[in-house]
Formats: sequence, structure tokens, C-alpha cells
Amino acid sequence: MSDEYRIGELAEAAGVPVRTLRYYQERKLLPPPRRVGRIGLYSEDHLARLRMIGSLLDRGHTLEGIRELLGAWEQGRDIGTVLGVEKAVTAPWSTETPVTMSLTELAALFPGEIRTETVADAVAMGHIEIDGDRVTHWSRRQLDATVALVRAGVPLEDVLAVSRELQRGMDELAARFVGLITRHVVGERIDLDSLDDTISRLRPGAQVSVEAGFARAMDRQVRAAIDEVLARLATPQE
Repeated sequence: MSDEYRIGELAEAAGVPVRTLRYYQERKLLPPPRRVGRIGLYSEDHLARLRMIGSLLDRGHTLEGIRELLGAWEQGRDIGTVLGVEKAVTAPWSTETPVTMSLTELAALFPGEIRTETVADAVAMGHIEIDGDRVTHWSRRQLDATVALVRAGVPLEDVLAVSRELQRGMDELAARFVGLITRHVVGERIDLDSLDDTISRLRPGAQVSVEAGFARAMDRQVRAAIDEVLARLATPQE
């Protein structure tokens, strides 16, 4: 017969407090135990389920999301398929390479531009993370672009201000795109077996649309700016 646990023993084996285990039961994340009189006995299946819940929490899932995943599993879905879809949906769209340096090296890249409020803004926007005296920027390419702008004469605080607006606009655009997929592709009946493939096929189209659209907008704006400069040069000076 497989091992069975009382509630305290199960909590210890899973590495969670008893109150957490009870909470999972209240939220229907954990099936009820086998009853022997007034004693509840939990099986190895309960322990495996607790470990799966812990793993999913570590991967950033909410308890409600975990409940839905486990519900799909209980309805006969292969958990591998379910988690495969989760991996396809949550895999990073960005392929940027982070770069780590010291605070002194960061300051050297932006002479006279690094102030407490500037660093706080960069942290708040997720551009950098600070651990002691080490700084990690999320993207080597974005860091290089920022350095180029600052060296060309654009104040770092102005670059960050534009970046904040760009991030807000990108969030809104991404939300609209996800809404389109949710309404017209996923719909009410979700085929988990094909959803990951569908998302994988749609990724390149979404990225190309944004990149091409931004490049076209830059063409228009640069042309308009040049026309304005040429018009000023052609106007006789008084």
C-alpha cells in the first residue's frame, strides 16, 4: 500500500504550512482526504499535486489559473498538453540579451546624467534591476541605443520620458492585439491541442506588424521634420 499522510505529515513532506494546505482545500485545489473515522489520510497523489501547485506558483501562475489548469487535467486533458500551451502562451516574445555592469560603469556610460531620480525611473520602468552595486539592463540593444542618443545630445531624462510613453503605447497596442486573438481565434471553445501551434504561427505576424508600422511612421515623421527645416531655411531672415 502506498504511503499515507496525516495533514501535518503531508504539509511537512510538501514543505508548506498546514494553513496553506487547508486553504488549497477550500479553493478546491486539493481533493479531500480519505476518511478513517475522524482522521483524514492523504495519499502520494495529494503530495504530487501539492508539488505541482508549488511548481506552477514558482512559474508565476495565480491560484485561479492553477485551479483552471488542474480542472482541465481532471477533465481528461493531458497535463503535458496543458502545460505545453501555457509555455507557448507565456514564452518571452523578446529575445533581447541582458547586460550586467557595476554602478560605476553605468555612470561612465552617461557622464553627469545619472541621478537618484533617473535611476529610480529606469528601475520603475523595468529597464534595469539593481542588486548591491551591480546593475542589469534588460536589453543590450536598448542600452546601446540610449547611449547613442545621450552622446548625440539628448538628455537621459528626456530619453526615459519618451521611453515611458512608448512603453504605455506598446502596452495598449499589445492588449488590443491579444483581444483580437482572444475574440476571433480562441473564441469560446478552446482546442488546447492546436492553440500552442496557432500562437506560434501568429507571433511573427504580430512582431512584423509593429516593426513595419513603426518604421513607416518614422519615415513620415522624419520627412515632415526635414520639410519644416527646409521651409525655415528658405524663409528670408529679417
